[in-house]
Amino acid sequence: MDAKYESLFTPWKIGNVEIKNRIVMCPMGGTSLFGWFELTGCGFDKEAAKLFLERANNNVGLIIPGIAPLRDTFWGKWLWQNPKMFEELKVFMDEIHKTGAKLFVQLTAGMGRSWAITELVGPLHKNKFTRALIKPVLDTSHELASPSAQPARWAPDIVCPEMTKKQIHEIIEAFAKTAKLCKDAGVDGVEVHAVHEGYLLDQFAIEFFNKRTDEYGGSFENRYRFAAEVVKAIKESCGADFPVSLRYSVESKLKGFQKGIVPGENAKEKGRDMAESERAAKYLQDAGYDMLNADNGTYDSWYWAHPPMYMPQNCNLEDVAHIKKFVDIPVVCAGRMEPDVAAKAIAEGKIDGMGVARQFLADPAWITKLLEDRLEDIRPCICCHSGCFNFSSSKGHYNTQDLKDTMGLARCALNAETMQSKKHYIAPAKKIKNVAIVGGGIGGMEAALVLAKRGHKVTLYEKSGELGGVFIAAAAPSFKEKDRDLIAWYRRELTKYPIEVKLNTEVTDIASLGADEIIIATGSTPNRIPVPGIEKGIQAIDFLLGKQEVGQNVTIIGGGLTGCEIAYELFLQGKTPTIVEMMDDLVVTPGICLANTSFLRDFFEANKVTVHLETRLSEITDEGVTVTGKSGKPFKIAADSVILSTGYRSAPIAQKSKNVHIIGDAFKVGNLRSVIWQAWDVCMKI
Repeated sequence: MDAKYESLFTPWKIGNVEIKNRIVMCPMGGTSLFGWFELTGCGFDKEAAKLFLERANNNVGLIIPGIAPLRDTFWGKWLWQNPKMFEELKVFMDEIHKTGAKLFVQLTAGMGRSWAITELVGPLHKNKFTRALIKPVLDTSHELASPSAQPARWAPDIVCPEMTKKQIHEIIEAFAKTAKLCKDAGVDGVEVHAVHEGYLLDQFAIEFFNKRTDEYGGSFENRYRFAAEVVKAIKESCGADFPVSLRYSVESKLKGFQKGIVPGENAKEKGRDMAESERAAKYLQDAGYDMLNADNGTYDSWYWAHPPMYMPQNCNLEDVAHIKKFVDIPVVCAGRMEPDVAAKAIAEGKIDGMGVARQFLADPAWITKLLEDRLEDIRPCICCHSGCFNFSSSKGHYNTQDLKDTMGLARCALNAETMQSKKHYIAPAKKIKNVAIVGGGIGGMEAALVLAKRGHKVTLYEKSGELGGVFIAAAAPSFKEKDRDLIAWYRRELTKYPIEVKLNTEVTDIASLGADEIIIATGSTPNRIPVPGIEKGIQAIDFLLGKQEVGQNVTIIGGGLTGCEIAYELFLQGKTPTIVEMMDDLVVTPGICLANTSFLRDFFEANKVTVHLETRLSEITDEGVTVTGKSGKPFKIAADSVILSTGYRSAPIAQKSKNVHIIGDAFKVGNLRSVIWQAWDVCMKI
């Protein structure tokens, strides 16, 4: 191990519990040991247990599973009323402790206004009759109960009801009872969720959301009373020595309803600012909390707590390091943390632990590889949120994530086996076959790896001189360093298996390949829209690959994800981008996480990037473009260059048949998740 990482592997204590190293696996929705969003009622989640045991066997110090709701989302049963789950938990804890890892269970009071209302549930709640009809199964009013009546984060046309004092006291009691059951099951501590990310306890703490006039609203002490009473109740039930961590947001980074403060923006904090946080951290410590598991943000500034690739690495470290000065308990920092930076901060006493979440989904053995000086073997998390947390939303729409996805969080776009071990797994081939793969993009490379691991003989054909396909262009922007690492990882992984790679080899006749099975992974080609002057435009892929330069003023046609990322990159380069988009919002595609899309929307607004919504391209000229807005009137936008980001169409070189399989964009244009998971679906059957 490189000496610069040594401080990561020193022991430390949370209360009286010693942790063997400073790496904390942070909680992620979907990894609750008690199940997540299950229609049949929550039960001990063996898939999550398997996930954690594998990470525990790979040298993680402290594991904090995803939120365990104190009250089931469906049917409304309290967690403490199900003793069987805690019996199973006790058996599991014995296995965890054999690895030397420790585990805290994170318990949640709920989401309040941050509850991610779906397109399906929203209309049912808005109608009094259907709301009453579904109440025995799904009590939406209880799920949405907030400190004060206010619009829901995901559905501003729905007003959340004010939580009653009876409900508050029931939650406090449930924290105490559930924590005691956890302790009796051998759990090392609990984490209270959370004065963090704009969840329920945070809504009570933040004056912007809390307009109550009773003892749970108004003054500083009243607003933090709920969180303080929770830890006191747990300590009374479990004893003063039982560790209780608090998930904590140092600053809210809140500019207004559904509006966050992006890095570098000079805006007034309407949530918890640093001055209040200095006081709150000390107050919560004195109330009984033994650790702060910290970052920043609320659901209105979601990109601080769930940083996409646009956010700086170690984005929360400065704020978390500052707040540590005001407490005596350990402080963990999360948020795109890099091991070398975290190790240095720990060595300097700025923080006590490194919080990591999504990287554990992408590569369960990343700590082991770090210890063994195999950093290049670590499959990097690219912060896409496509598999782990793709709650998405756009103007006029609630959470548009598919219900099946909502019920299956914490999967990974890059690692198809994560939380899907019954669906995706490596099984030796019953009959060894010669398999030809045409196309060396991500889909082709993933297919080659899966097939080789199963024992098949694989030949990979790529018409260009390098592997990576269209993802080389996607990884080109300056903020996509992890994407570039991923391409390098794939190229390196292929060398570990007997895979024959033929570069600069274009396949035009698949019959000539002489293979038992053929996989077509030839990707897609850009759409060409029929408008005058279209030949004057620059295709997005050509810009990203550096084939064509652009001037100072650049108009991007298409405000989907690629178009917005190009605009962001141009802004970072000091150029002046303008976005033209036909839809009524930017990035309206379902499945792209709101943490990612809200950053782009907020960034463009904060930095005054011109965006024309509900606007169509009419013509490209030498002076710029002519477009038609919502009113139907055409107008001109001056531009030195015009970039076309108007989508793609599949480009398979052959038709699907019994032994010819089409995957990825060649089958249907999608994203890395659809490409990689489909590669597994096909390759497991060959």
